[in-house]
Amino acid sequence: MSVSLKQIRYFVAAAETGRISQAAIDLNVSQSAVTAAIQQLEATVCARLLERTPNGVTVTMEGSRFLSQGRQILAAVAEAVRSTHMSAGPLFGTVRIGVTYTVSGYFLPRHQMRFQASFPGITIELFEAPRDVLERALVDGALDLAVMLVSNLRDNAMLVSETLLRSPRRLWLAPEHPLTRAERVHLAEIATYPYVMLTVDEAKHTSMRYWTHAALEPKTVFRTSSVEAVRSMVAGGMGIAILSDLIYRPWSLEGQRIETRIIEDEVPSMDVGLAWRRDTKLSEAARAFLDFMRFAVAGVGPARPPVSLDHGHRTEEAIEI
Repeated sequence: MSVSLKQIRYFVAAAETGRISQAAIDLNVSQSAVTAAIQQLEATVCARLLERTPNGVTVTMEGSRFLSQGRQILAAVAEAVRSTHMSAGPLFGTVRIGVTYTVSGYFLPRHQMRFQASFPGITIELFEAPRDVLERALVDGALDLAVMLVSNLRDNAMLVSETLLRSPRRLWLAPEHPLTRAERVHLAEIATYPYVMLTVDEAKHTSMRYWTHAALEPKTVFRTSSVEAVRSMVAGGMGIAILSDLIYRPWSLEGQRIETRIIEDEVPSMDVGLAWRRDTKLSEAARAFLDFMRFAVAGVGPARPPVSLDHGHRTEEAIEI
């Protein structure tokens, strides 16, 4: 049995939204179609890729590895399709892009390198700043676009945003920690152990929202803006932390192992995306970057109406890989 692009696309959509129902809405298909495609994919690769929970679905460790490869496959196909529709003449211009710390360190570089290779005539000017500074710069016209944590976006009246990646948050802990005995843990259990709080990119503010919602408070022993400091402290058994899969690495700088566990309570994902001024007309160079990022991350472009056959049924991809 071969793997189809449809199966990969449906899996990526479900993994990033965390819900089969939402993936079905985004893809404009039925929930049963998404479920069937993912089950077929899991049977083909002989691994459980998604874990079903009362609150939706979460990505397993095997699923996390496949998700990264699946995104690359979809992006490569989308770029190949896109290249056939590009004008013969190369694009030129400068795009001023704002980035937050997490985005510049863990998300954007690999995509920027591919963009520069595809559009050598476009110059990218990057500016790293906190979320509130980037929002003001977009409104003032000092930036064309921002790649940031859109889950933290405040000025929704003046700015429009588009989510590229939803990265679930999990519990990070050392292999010998008592909470590793279970595959899933509750915030109430996490609250009883020393906790390392990341503060960069408003991480503290975001985390305290779901802690407060659960009427709990973490036993914070250290606050830091350094992801690597959190990684080292967790791996060394000095505390535990809740952070997103985007910045997860299984090893600390000292070579110590870090494990993750699924959190049973409702903890929001970290959403990375694009933002720009609502009433602005993007230049061709800026539009090229925006479209490229849509393809590069999700393997799909902006929402399109479904292609209909008889009785209004949606056409499914028939390409096999």
